[in-house]
Amino acid sequence: MKKIALAYTLTCTLLLISIWCGVAIGSVHIPLEVLWNKAVDETAANIFWKIRLPRVLLAGLVGASLAIAGAAFQGLLKNPLADPYTLGVSSGASVGAVLTIFFSISIPVVGLYALPTFSMIGAIITMVVVMSFARLVDRSLKMETLILTGVIFSSFLGSLISLMIALSGEELRQVIGWLLGSVSMRGWPYVQMIIPFVIVGSIMLWTQRRELNVLLYGEERAKHLGVNVKRSKYLILAGGSMLTGAAVAVSGTIGFVGLVVPHMTRMIWGSDHRHLLPLSFFNGATLLIICDLVARTIIVPRELPIGVITAFIGAPVFSYIFYKQRRSKGVRA
Repeated sequence: MKKIALAYTLTCTLLLISIWCGVAIGSVHIPLEVLWNKAVDETAANIFWKIRLPRVLLAGLVGASLAIAGAAFQGLLKNPLADPYTLGVSSGASVGAVLTIFFSISIPVVGLYALPTFSMIGAIITMVVVMSFARLVDRSLKMETLILTGVIFSSFLGSLISLMIALSGEELRQVIGWLLGSVSMRGWPYVQMIIPFVIVGSIMLWTQRRELNVLLYGEERAKHLGVNVKRSKYLILAGGSMLTGAAVAVSGTIGFVGLVVPHMTRMIWGSDHRHLLPLSFFNGATLLIICDLVARTIIVPRELPIGVITAFIGAPVFSYIFYKQRRSKGVRA
């Protein structure tokens, strides 16, 4: 119990520190007083409330969404290499978002939420197709089969996006912006856009926390223990795809957050999904806020895409996990 209390205390403290660093540090220093007195520095106050704060909150929500989705996918598939990026779900969400931009799709009923809705649909369809194809190739759904299937479909979807870029005119800059991954100049409308999906998707995954713990022992045992495996799978896949789709819709493709954060959280605090899911949520927010801070300050006055920073972190971690898994299998053999 003390360990869990310590975990939440440290995690929330780091998140609060990262939020403050994100809003205070930059080309213009933001004094603490602007929180309660805009008259101290009106320019700084405007930067804080209209640019920095929505940007930091958006980065946090995107990171949290990808991390909790990754934790759920890893638990469902019993595979630490599973995440929205490696499974091709992010690519599917990107196709949905780019199609919406390319064809200027708008739905009067949903209005602002057309982009995340189509992005989410793309993510869900991709997840279902990847899982179905991998199971068709290998009924046991081995790690290698699933990852290779995700890579294959990511390549195919990437070619579709390249085709749309080649055919686009005025939309070219906006499409490329999604692909690079950024939360720059998004503002409050994008925060408003992602929040409902984050809430609903996170609740869907949270309701399956106990089922995820049981599924770690295998589907057959889970059935014997009273878990409706089919229903749980659909809820987890739908919730994770919803979170991924919404995140990609507002920020573009940002890889490896859903891989690195759950893995590190599991290593430090354990694999109980009752705590792994919320801790991954908070840690994902912290990581992406810090990555965004680095992206916009490391080569001032220019900015790097966040996806570049997360790839620098994620690729070595991915390689380490993969090497560790292959080595352990070789030792057992």
